[in-house]
This record gives sequence, structure tokens and C-alpha cells, in this order.
Amino acid sequence: MMEGIYYKEWSTALGRDMEFKVYGTAGVPVLAFPCEGGRFYDWENNAMPDAAAWLIQNGRIQLFCADSIDAEGLLNGSLSPRRRAEMQEKYFCYITGELVPRILALNAAGSAAKAASAAEADKPAEKTAAPKPVLWVTGADLGAYQAVNCLLRRPELFCGAIGLSGRYDVAGRMGGAEDDLALRNSPLAALAVGLLDSADKAALQGRQILLYAGQAQDGREPEALASTLALDEALKAAGIPVSTEIWGQDVTHEWHWWARAFDVFTNRLFS
Repeated sequence: MMEGIYYKEWSTALGRDMEFKVYGTAGVPVLAFPCEGGRFYDWENNAMPDAAAWLIQNGRIQLFCADSIDAEGLLNGSLSPRRRAEMQEKYFCYITGELVPRILALNAAGSAAKAASAAEADKPAEKTAAPKPVLWVTGADLGAYQAVNCLLRRPELFCGAIGLSGRYDVAGRMGGAEDDLALRNSPLAALAVGLLDSADKAALQGRQILLYAGQAQDGREPEALASTLALDEALKAAGIPVSTEIWGQDVTHEWHWWARAFDVFTNRLFS
């Protein structure tokens, strides 16, 4: 099992410490979200970094596994829907305003060290491209929702998203799309009412959205399949590029399938 470097750092947005783990030292940064109610260590415990081990070990990608606050927000039945929406918005602000800059700083430091090592070995360092989004975002189950929500709302920060068996219609957990925070934090609801303006859509033309679901008829995969197909249709209707793959009837809502899909997609993108 691949082990990462553990971090625990204060979040001003959330008013608490937040944890995350990092796998690899350089390469394209990939931010990963856990499943519904999950934690930052779930990716490691379910062999997701191992699925991309060659890419991580050879400096093609650097994987950052974020923590969630689902138990305090979206899943907290003791909170009002509005309060759950507020917690989700705070989490979004933590991810985009605090964790993303930290990821980019750690990735830049690792890339600089790699370039310095190449120079010492008398090898030419890779040319630095013009500034542009380099960060990918991914997740499974409710983590896929978080990934797509980040990309749609902040396309200037992310260059692509991979959604694995995602469940994207979460407005009901936050009181419905009539609430402004619920609307902004629900991709399907936002697309349905045309919340994304022309500038957002123009920015998303240069981004990649990869969606995946299986066809197993047990557990939560049927719900994920329906939600994935609905998001695919909504994105295409809005003119936003998306690539969706529906795998076989044996593909269930489980980590070992997500590891296989993560292996396929990351090797396709980064090898």
C-alpha cells in the first residue's frame, strides 16, 4: 500500500484544523475528494493511489487527498437546510481559497526540486509554459459532486474533473434550488436554471470533464448512473464539453471499480 505525507493545517474558512495527504513529489497535481461521509485517508485505505502508482512514482502526477466535513454539513440532520448550505459553501471556500493555493505551492516546490536535480545531472529542464490552470480534481460518489462543483464554479483554477459514480443532485439536502447557496452548490440545479453565464461557459470550453458510472442494479450505482446521465445531458445542453463512459452491468458502487476506472483515466490523460 502506497503511503503519503500527512498534513494537518488550520483553515480560517472553517475555523478548525483540516487534514490531507500527498502522494508523490512532482507532476500534474490531482485533488481527490472522499466519498459521502468519508475522510482523507479513505483513498489510501482503498488502494486508489496504488491504482496510479506508476504515474505517481515517475513524477507524472502528484495526488492530494482532501478531507470532508460531510458529517458537519450535508449529512447533519440536526442542521436546518440553510445551515447545511452554508457549511457546504464554507467547505467550497476552504478548498478553493486555502487548499488549492497550498497544493499549488507544494507542487511547485516539488517541481522546482525536480528541475534542479535534472540540472545537476546535466539534463535540460522542462520549459515552463505560460501560466494556466494545471490542477485536476476528482472524486467518487459524493466526492465526484464536489469535484464537478469546483470545476464549474471556478474554471480558472481547474483544468479538468473526473467524476466516478457521482451523485450530483444535492440541492434537496440544502433546502432546494430556490436557496441561493443551494443553487450555487448544485451542478444540476445550476445548469437547469442557466446560472452559468457566457464567460463561465467560454472558460469551460478549454476544460475536460470525464464522467463514469456502472450499470449494476444493486446498491447506489443505479442512482449514480441516473445522476451521471442527467449531468451529461445538462452539460451538453449548456454547450460544455463532457466525455461520459458507462461501464458494464457488473460494475458496482465500490472502491475496487473506482480504482480500475482511476487507473484507466489517469493513464489515458497523463502517461
